[in-house]
Amino acid sequence: MRAAGRSVRTRLRDRIAASDPGLLRLTAGLRTVGAITLTLAVLALLRVDVHLLVAGAMAAMVATFAIREKQLGAQAVTLALGLPVALVSVSLGAVLSGRLAGDVFFIVLIFCAVYGRRFGDRGTALGMIGFQVYFLSLFVGATVSSLPALCGAIALAFCSSALVRFAMVPATPARVLLRLRLAFRARLAQLVSAQLDLLDAGPDEMDKALDTVREGTARLHETAMMIQGRLEEGTPDESAARLVQRRIADAEIAAERLGLLLLTARSAERADTLTLHLPGAPAPSVGRREVPDEATATLRRDLQTLRVLVLRAGSGDSGTGLAHVRNRLLGYRDEENLPSAPAAVQDVFRGIGESARSVLGLRIAMDGPQDESDDTPATARSREELDAEDAAIDGGEEQAPQEQTALDRPTTRAAVQVAVGSTLAIVGGELLSTERWYWAVLTCWIVFLNTASTGEILVKGYRRLLGTVFGVVAGIVLAGLVGQHTWTAFGLVLVLIFAMFYTAPLSYTLMSFFVTAMLGLLYTLLHTYSLEVLVLRVEETALGAACGVVAAALVLPVQTDRRTNELLGTVLERLADVTEAAVGQLSGGPADELLDKSRDLDQALADLRAATQPLTHPVTPLRARRHTARYVVALLETCAYHARTLAATAELLPTHPSIAADPRLRGAAGRTVRNIGTIAARVADEHAAARVETGPSIASLLGSDAGVPRYGRITDRVLRHLERLDEAVTGLARPLGVPVAGPRG
Repeated sequence: MRAAGRSVRTRLRDRIAASDPGLLRLTAGLRTVGAITLTLAVLALLRVDVHLLVAGAMAAMVATFAIREKQLGAQAVTLALGLPVALVSVSLGAVLSGRLAGDVFFIVLIFCAVYGRRFGDRGTALGMIGFQVYFLSLFVGATVSSLPALCGAIALAFCSSALVRFAMVPATPARVLLRLRLAFRARLAQLVSAQLDLLDAGPDEMDKALDTVREGTARLHETAMMIQGRLEEGTPDESAARLVQRRIADAEIAAERLGLLLLTARSAERADTLTLHLPGAPAPSVGRREVPDEATATLRRDLQTLRVLVLRAGSGDSGTGLAHVRNRLLGYRDEENLPSAPAAVQDVFRGIGESARSVLGLRIAMDGPQDESDDTPATARSREELDAEDAAIDGGEEQAPQEQTALDRPTTRAAVQVAVGSTLAIVGGELLSTERWYWAVLTCWIVFLNTASTGEILVKGYRRLLGTVFGVVAGIVLAGLVGQHTWTAFGLVLVLIFAMFYTAPLSYTLMSFFVTAMLGLLYTLLHTYSLEVLVLRVEETALGAACGVVAAALVLPVQTDRRTNELLGTVLERLADVTEAAVGQLSGGPADELLDKSRDLDQALADLRAATQPLTHPVTPLRARRHTARYVVALLETCAYHARTLAATAELLPTHPSIAADPRLRGAAGRTVRNIGTIAARVADEHAAARVETGPSIASLLGSDAGVPRYGRITDRVLRHLERLDEAVTGLARPLGVPVAGPRG
């Protein structure tokens, strides 16, 4: 019973870790609700007016969610600086309320708050605190006479936020990184389960199984990127950070390769890598291969075993049984240990062996040195390879990004745009309501957060309006149920606030829904609730979103096409950097910071994916552009996968005697690098006359036969990835309108 109980708890923990990597959403929700609860408890003991209860709750929420730094010391400094900013802001809000000077100051405050983002997380936090607390003063109707009590409630809220953050719900960078690593392990296990379903899926089930594998691969990559962003703060030194970075990259690449090999084993021919990256792409035609039942059963058993190994990695569990199955899977890296099966199925067994090796590396990185008494020669060799790689890991210096100036700087442009939009929102909002015009300003402010183009602002405004409309309906229902029961209303407010923070990274529409439903309850507490007020909320929201879009479109506009082209150029530049550096090292050139370059490519691709949301949104009327954008992003993800794999292989070169440098690779891959540059030039200037080159396969340029590549030979694997990369780069030419030249005579 105890073992069963532990198993249930472990499964539940893994499921939570996979759904909320690092428990970041749970931590944000608990901190905010805890700070609000503590503030309300103290204010209730003081028997203050309900207006102060509402003000204290809102201030506690702002003081909690505005702080974004990762280090606890930096968080404490920002929170300490935020209190005087909040007190000055609420004081000016009370003194200037109802005057033209108040509107002017609000616009100046908004400009400064957005411009402050250029100073990093602290500037962003202080600007947000200043704006939100000024909004708070308008919401509760702050007056000069009520100012002392209001300042006291805000000070209490900041103290409550600090107590909850640093004592009750602490989250050190090292602890967050540990949770993210556990989340990576859980998501890796989920991906292996999805790959197992892909193995067993019938012809009618393949599309669904492939979609699940795609989603699992994307979720695993998302977690790897989150880990990458927290390595510097969460590890004791640079060497430890690079060790974790290397092991995470190895596991991600091995898992993605295993999915491709499984798909190929189920297909009539070698599967196209793009199939794994293009959402909605149909699965290749499959049938029941003539595979011996014994091989199929062994493959299924080994995938299940691999999943167990993944779940045990980093858990501290060990034992003879675990070592035995690990040794068996690692043995597939040797040709003589492969089961009797067709070549494509044997490649899957090799892929399982490579995945087992990456899991072993994860385990060493998370748990430290392991008991080696049960090692087989294959396992001992894998350990030696991992140790050699670890010894070769060294830190590198990062180049400082180029600083933009004046109106070219995104923060300056956004500050001017939001100031103009807020001016329009104030004028229009007061025409709708002289008392609640600030809702339009709030919406205008919010649609500019984390957006960089007119299209992004339009999509965010649409989502906020949609969430607000449904939230109004929920607010009407909840307000009717609660009536005048103050503490019941506050209890529901806490539930809605937790839901708001827990769902915020997942769906902006859901977050807006919970915010609006919560406001309906707050209006009930302030005895200002009515159906007209909630309808006015929708009208002000629509007006604020419209003002934001107008300002973004007319004042220093950044069109979606221009934004996506800039980011596309960055992705292509990073892709060329990774490819050239990896091929250079594989050709015998000097070592480079390949993993860092790979992650720079991944980050640039993530930025591009976010910027194309207006083009790929389901409601976009331009269907052809939607399909083109999705196809281009999928092709780039395919390119990134092959470039990432080349980089990882190149980093093995100094430590693995089985991998030899081949000077011919540089010349053979030169066409691919030139083609990437040609496409980048065409994206930057549509009148550029250069053409993409085509010609013989890269393998033929080296005098190799790529018809039946052998997975176990590193050189052939490199050739295969180079060929797939070359094909994907050439494939980018058509949707981007780049001319393609035929083979040279």
